Amino acid sequence: MGQGDQLSKRREASVRRHAGRGTGSLRGRPAGGAHETLSQRAEVSTKDLIETCCAAGQQWAIDNDECLEVPESGAEGDVCRTAQKHCCASYLKEKSCMAGVVGAKEGEACGLEDSDTCGISLYKQCCDCCGLGLRVRAEGQSCESNPNLGYPCNHVMLSCCEGEDPLIVPEVRQAPEPESAPQRVSEVQLGSREALSLGMETELPNSLPGDDQDECLLLPGELCQHLCINTVGSYHCACFPGFSLQDDGRTCRPALPGTDNGSPQPAAAEESALRSEPSLAAPNTILLPRPQPNTCKDNGPCKQVCSIIGDTAMCSCFPGYAIMADGVSCEDRDECLLGAHDCSRRQFCVNTLGSFYCVNHTVLCAQGFILNVHRKCVDINECVTDLHTCSRGEHCVNTVGSFRCHKALTCQPGYTLEEGECTDVDECELGTHNCQAGFTCQNTKGSFYCQARRCMEGFLQDPEGNCVDINECTSLSEPCRPGFSCINTVGSYTCQRNPLLCRRGYQASQDGTKCVDVNECEAGMHHCKEGQVCHNLPGSYRCDCKAGFQQDAFGRACVDVNECWTSPGRLCQHTCENTLGSYRCSCASGFQLAADGKHCKDVNECETQRCSQECANIYGSYQCYCRQGYQLAEDGHTCTDIDECAQGAGILCAFRCINVPGSYQCACPEWGYTMMANGRSCKDVDECALGTHNCSEAETCHNIEGGFRCLLFTCPPNYIRVSETKCERTTCHDFLECQSSPAHITYYQLNFQTGLLVPAHIFRISPMPAFAGDTIALTITRGNEEGYFGTRRLNAYTGVVYLQRSVREPRDFALDVEMKLWRQGSVTTFLAKMHVFFTAFAL
Repeated sequence: MGQGDQLSKRREASVRRHAGRGTGSLRGRPAGGAHETLSQRAEVSTKDLIETCCAAGQQWAIDNDECLEVPESGAEGDVCRTAQKHCCASYLKEKSCMAGVVGAKEGEACGLEDSDTCGISLYKQCCDCCGLGLRVRAEGQSCESNPNLGYPCNHVMLSCCEGEDPLIVPEVRQAPEPESAPQRVSEVQLGSREALSLGMETELPNSLPGDDQDECLLLPGELCQHLCINTVGSYHCACFPGFSLQDDGRTCRPALPGTDNGSPQPAAAEESALRSEPSLAAPNTILLPRPQPNTCKDNGPCKQVCSIIGDTAMCSCFPGYAIMADGVSCEDRDECLLGAHDCSRRQFCVNTLGSFYCVNHTVLCAQGFILNVHRKCVDINECVTDLHTCSRGEHCVNTVGSFRCHKALTCQPGYTLEEGECTDVDECELGTHNCQAGFTCQNTKGSFYCQARRCMEGFLQDPEGNCVDINECTSLSEPCRPGFSCINTVGSYTCQRNPLLCRRGYQASQDGTKCVDVNECEAGMHHCKEGQVCHNLPGSYRCDCKAGFQQDAFGRACVDVNECWTSPGRLCQHTCENTLGSYRCSCASGFQLAADGKHCKDVNECETQRCSQECANIYGSYQCYCRQGYQLAEDGHTCTDIDECAQGAGILCAFRCINVPGSYQCACPEWGYTMMANGRSCKDVDECALGTHNCSEAETCHNIEGGFRCLLFTCPPNYIRVSETKCERTTCHDFLECQSSPAHITYYQLNFQTGLLVPAHIFRISPMPAFAGDTIALTITRGNEEGYFGTRRLNAYTGVVYLQRSVREPRDFALDVEMKLWRQGSVTTFLAKMHVFFTAFAL
């Protein structure tokens, strides 16, 4: 219920409290006209029928994944069936298009969909068009629209190129609550009752001219449970197929078998009432005072169930309802708000009067997504919620809208995991073996073994187990024949002929029989400079420039070749930097050099936790995001709390908004109010009805906004009390006393809010019945010392009390308003004692 409805209901209650308190000749009436309520029942138009049947067609597509067997509709068959079929086909097209986009992003082949029996699948078209966008994005080119591709190809291509989803669930925007307007009571409704209300003069300044307002668009999701249909000057609610509208004209409940339009038969209601009667006192009951005989006859004072337990009457409620503070009325329990439902995580709880039902999220979100509390479709993390199908030997990795299973690898002892494969550990090379001296470590796959060391021929093992070379030239008596010299080698020896004289660039061969070329390059006997390479020639050598160098113009020295200039754009993907004899590639910020030393690959900056909350890696950079209730600071990294109270003052909370990190909380005044179930609005606490006041037995408790007043109604001497609020004069001794003293004294209580626009009629007074020739005069005899109020006549026999000075602060006034009536030559005086209360809040 909105704030305006609560204000209207409180004013109606105030009218009922003041009505019917006497039948004397003094009559008080409100100064306003009639207020028409919104019509909850209207004939179903073609526009409304299209909306309802379209929702049924979408639901059929969700449940059956086909549109060939859509059931026939009722009397409006042609209109409804057309809407059902087109909305069903539109849903399947969007679903197949999204599947094609997902397939293209996962690298699947864009073939025809096997299950497309209706010929309406957009899988291949959206898959191909998304692939075009992905290729443009991979090439680093700008994403531009191409209308020649047509819809939806152009839309899908642009979305995939920009990295967005082509199908976006719209957010529900909270509109500001409309200003409250007081409800007017017509003269016909009042009849002869005494009442008061704000007049039309005070309402006109608050009204705005204009055309019809679409209440469904102004308050989306708040007026109706299922479908809201706007009408001229009003609106009405409708339900999805399989549901029926309840008596409140707003909520829907599933149509039960054996019921008429989803409403239970009276017998079923009685059985439900009997089943809900408690046998003992329960938390859903409030004890009443000691009953008189037959207290529960005709259900007694209880609104739903009345039971006698011992000698005490007890009111209780049907299942799904909770007892109210008055002990007799019942109000609906919102199981969805209290968390007392059994809907699964994949379902959305919808409250109904006395019960609730569950709706699958697939009605609103695509597969793999779920509707959150802010009515946004967010990804389901199947790996966290145990909704995946990976086995124990596999590792679950969440993806957008789905998940993947990767095989988990563990290596046996002696192996290590490198780049996803188990490779052997060489304990001998790493020195992690335990072979003793005299043993040699031999590596094997997954292990090693120690082998006793044996010396080869030409070696001798010393006492420490090491193999040392044998010098055969000294150990043998005649190792070589005459004419040859012995030369010891590692593990052996050679016999060399005595030296042979050779020219420069040559030397004697090993057998000493001929001269062979000397390789100056290998022997280090060349004189090539730095940057040159030595090439051996017969009897000589040549110095050439190394790779990356070239001879200068004079052919004397080798100078560096700048490869970045000679081959621009072909050596490195990003930046080429020349080095001495070579070049080096480097990458722009946000990239790192690949293993080939030429190409650049994107750096995932999010792994270094550069953002304070959420981070999204993009090609060559990254973007920081904030959670709900936070905003990104100017540094682009830090998330700061959003002060929702400062941005939405007067919209988020009815009284006071308190900012908390990431959100906000609503609060009510400390005294006299309590928070309603919606967590935003405040409801006045009726201390008089709850009995929490401190008025004495002789006083009457009167509730006002945020508090109460204890009023003492007493009749002066020579008067008797004829009702709760009226005193009547008993006798008068002379003519002057009869004219000057009031014939009736009537008490009134008026409640208003501070800041009321002036002038404002607050009370109307006239004799009842009125006769031709009657004339009255009104005078405020007490309580108007500061001049806040005034009186005027509307005609000869009707006058009003009006507020002529604005009341800015909460105040109480006690006015004595005297009316003198001239009728057929005689004068009669009437006195109205009015308690006027101005309060600061009307929440």
